[in-house]
Amino acid sequence: MLLKLIACEVLTREVCRYVADSPHTVDIEFTPKGAHDNSDHLRALIQSRIDEAEASPRRYEAILLGYGLCGNSTLNLTARKTRLVIPRAHDCCTLFLGSREKFRQHFADAPSTPFSAAGYMERDGAYTRESSLSSSTGLYATLEEYVAQYGEENGRYIFETLYGSMKAAEGKRVVFIDLPETRHLNYLERCRALAQQEGRDLVVIEGSGRLLRKLVFGEWDEEFLVVEPGQRIAGVYDWEEVVRAE
Repeated sequence: MLLKLIACEVLTREVCRYVADSPHTVDIEFTPKGAHDNSDHLRALIQSRIDEAEASPRRYEAILLGYGLCGNSTLNLTARKTRLVIPRAHDCCTLFLGSREKFRQHFADAPSTPFSAAGYMERDGAYTRESSLSSSTGLYATLEEYVAQYGEENGRYIFETLYGSMKAAEGKRVVFIDLPETRHLNYLERCRALAQQEGRDLVVIEGSGRLLRKLVFGEWDEEFLVVEPGQRIAGVYDWEEVVRAE
């Protein structure tokens, strides 16, 4: 297959490694790490890259998105004539960890815990990033606002998850996701030193690039959403489906 991949630059090393081994031809394009700071800006940027890919003389069989919900940045993305494929992930943290299950295991009780990885450390800007699960849903809304927006069951679930986690001392903890492919770069020790300077405890979690590998290898099972031409990406805000096509 001829594929187009649009991804955040923090995934550069992992993406390039897997594309080199992929049985498919994959054209890669990265967006700046700092674009995540404004969801509307990132959404417009990704949509423009999708539009450019469709206008290209290259006849892509699918456009792959190396993102998760990412603070709602991927909501409403659409393509007119090409399938979009996106991992069922809340944000890049899930992509570094390798699964939704692992993200839930380590971040369900404290979704705003700052995390880092080699890809964050070597790019401009802050050395950590908070999981965007909270920003995707509007952390400081009232329970009534959550219920009005997401329905009774989902609204209460989101509110209790987010506000329950605020009671924890998540600001004192930094998670470093250590992937085998980038371990030799020694960013773990740099992150540890920076965390110590800020009086934070560093927690190291083994990462995995399996989702990224499956994405560029065309292994789009239930861990991915395939958006048909004319459909748009919609958020679900749960632990399983995460996104759906509408």
